[in-house]
Amino acid sequence: MNEFELINRLTRSLPVNKSVVVGAGDDCAVLDVGLPDRLLLFKTDAVVEGIHFTPQAPPEKIGHKALARCLSDIAAMAGTPTAALVTLALPKTFEATFVEAVYDGMNALARQHQVAIAGGETTTNPERLLLSIALLGTVAKDKCLHRSGAKDGDAIFVTGQLGGSLAGRHLEFEPRLAEARWLAETFAIHSMIDLSDGLAGDLRHVLKASRVGAELLSNAIPISREAKLASKNESSAKTPLLAALTDGEDFELLFTVQPENAPRLPKRVDGVSIRQIGEITSEPGKIRVSEKDRVWDLEPKGFDHFKPEG
Repeated sequence: MNEFELINRLTRSLPVNKSVVVGAGDDCAVLDVGLPDRLLLFKTDAVVEGIHFTPQAPPEKIGHKALARCLSDIAAMAGTPTAALVTLALPKTFEATFVEAVYDGMNALARQHQVAIAGGETTTNPERLLLSIALLGTVAKDKCLHRSGAKDGDAIFVTGQLGGSLAGRHLEFEPRLAEARWLAETFAIHSMIDLSDGLAGDLRHVLKASRVGAELLSNAIPISREAKLASKNESSAKTPLLAALTDGEDFELLFTVQPENAPRLPKRVDGVSIRQIGEITSEPGKIRVSEKDRVWDLEPKGFDHFKPEG
């Protein structure tokens, strides 16, 4: 059973109440708690030593990444983060100065985005560090973005560059909060998601939720310098294009707009590039890649926590 099969199985019969506008299946839970013009966003995420970072990773960057992952999901809904709780699980032989440095990185990013760290929980975890964040945010009721709004003919855009994140960017990325809010306020964005599991995997989430397909233009996909350099390594089995499609942990935004609006989008917002990479099609779940003189179907790919090794 893979990660997404497990999620589907566990979320079939989750209890809800009248406050739940959107539950499991989007970047954040969306709640209506009676605020006159805003919805509440609620997100939890965790980073685990050996999975999301190595034991050699600088502690400040571990803290940065732990909070930034949640902030990126708030961005995908065009929201504004407000407050977080932290669950810290440590091996019994932890070093206090190391943990303090993890918090230094997390606190610096929280201050940057005016997020309160309002408390949390500490516990023990054999052998490795685990850091889990629960984050609240808000969004205007008429500006909240979802995965489910893509329409046939929409233009598909991404921010930034993709692939090669393991060279270091996955520990120090900046969540696209301001860019997402500006896009939602300026254009009629139909759908949005953040790219955590790779373009190939996360685009498929949008297609599933919207019941549509997509065609990507290979020469339009913005490939990072790191992905291009990694492909030159003799042991690498990935082309730069495949790295951009499947590496994951880019934490850029993927969004769709109606085709008439595509020419109006700027090439950059606050120094972050915005690039059209394809369009939405009517074939549910199908992703085709147009590459020079051939068109090929992109198989389901993306990071899976429970994928067998080998």
